[in-house]
Formats: sequence, structure tokens, C-alpha cells
Amino acid sequence: MPSALTLRLTPRPESALVTVSGDLNLPGYASLRDGLLKIAADTPPGIVANVSGLTMGELAPASVFPLIARRIEQWPGIPLSLVTDRNAHVRLLRRSGIDRFVAVHPDVEAAEHHQATPIRHQADRTLPRTPNTVALARSFVRELAARWDVPELVYDGALIAGELADNAVRHTSSAPRMRLDLRRGLLTVAIADDNPDPAVLLDRSDVRSPGLGLRIVAHAAKAWGSSHRWSGGKVVWAVLPSARHHARGEPG
Repeated sequence: MPSALTLRLTPRPESALVTVSGDLNLPGYASLRDGLLKIAADTPPGIVANVSGLTMGELAPASVFPLIARRIEQWPGIPLSLVTDRNAHVRLLRRSGIDRFVAVHPDVEAAEHHQATPIRHQADRTLPRTPNTVALARSFVRELAARWDVPELVYDGALIAGELADNAVRHTSSAPRMRLDLRRGLLTVAIADDNPDPAVLLDRSDVRSPGLGLRIVAHAAKAWGSSHRWSGGKVVWAVLPSARHHARGEPG
């Protein structure tokens, strides 16, 4: 019988090491995809997936690893590498072209050494649940945008931060944990909370109806999403491109 796919997380200074074992069948595909995306939502420096204990069919890995790599490149902007000591794995991954999208290495140390983590500015703050929560979130964006020299992102960044913080206070019982990240000219505003229910964009015909805040976020941001976290709860994030990003013509 096929063995269930399992993921074991070992945090390291340079990466989140994920040891994957079991069968990469249809249920395993979903478990692997969702598990790695949850680990990425906790924003480690990078992810190294040791797949030596994974049983792969000919077509099983053809899309899952590139899909995950593209998703986490958009947010939180961290690299994904694979590690395997099995020659059959290496041949299969190369034959299916996966190594063009995700680097494959023989050991964890080599994977960490070759991961290209972009230069970035980061800051985080836990916001108190008070009537001033939204104002504090907006002030944090203004402060960091000035420090990081991206004044063109102050208005939209503060707008998004306020809406996400307000959403967290209204719909969860936890103190919002805010994180700002500037990499390659992209500013990410993220709010984490302990409630696993995803933030969902709903159709609203009346501006007085609940849910307008996420529509504002979706309109202002280049990309946004709601991601479950491996450590529990979720993070709602939005990405804004700076003038520098547009000038370099970089992809999102």
C-alpha cells in the first residue's frame, strides 16, 4: 500500500529544512504543496526540502515543485531547493526539467550555500488591540518607508496596513503581528494572526457592507493573498512595487 506523505520541519539558521517521506501520489501532492506553503508563510530565510525518502512516479513531481517555487518567490520571496542522495531522483528531476526552476543538490549544506537570498530590509511589530491599532499600523509604514527611501509607497502602503490591521482586530481575537519587507523594489505588508480562517474577497455591491477593506487592498496591491502558517493561524499579505522596481523592469 502507498505510504502517507509526511513532512518533518527542522529550523536551521540558514533555512527551514523539511524532510519529506512517503508517496508523491495525488493526496501526497496536495499535502506536499500545502505543507511547504505553510512553512514558507512563517518566512524562514529559505526552504530546503530533503526528498531522499520520497517515492516519486514519472509525472508526480513535474509541476508541484515549480508551482511551489513560483508561489513563494512572489511572497514571501524566499528560495526553494531540493536535496536528494538518490541517483534515480536526480535523473527523474532532470528529465522532467524541474532543475531549471528548482535547484537540486546532494546535501543540505550545498543547498544552503547556493541559495540566492535577495538583499532585503525587514521589520516587524506586534500591534496592541486598542482604538489606535489602525493608526499605529499606518505610522509604522510611514516610518519604515522614509527609512528605506521609498516615499512613493507611503500612501498605498499605509492604506493597506490600516485595512489589514483593522480586519485582524475585527475578525480575530489575537494581537495583529505586522511585518514589512522590502526586496528588489517590492514592499510587502503582512499581518499575521492566530485565526486559521482565510481572508476571503467577497463581492460587495454596497460600500456599507462588511468586506470593503479587502477590496481596497486587492485594488491597491500588485498581488495579495491569505496563507496558512505552519506554526498556526494565517498571514494576510500584499505586495507593492516601488518606482525602483519599475525602473529595473523586474518581474513581480
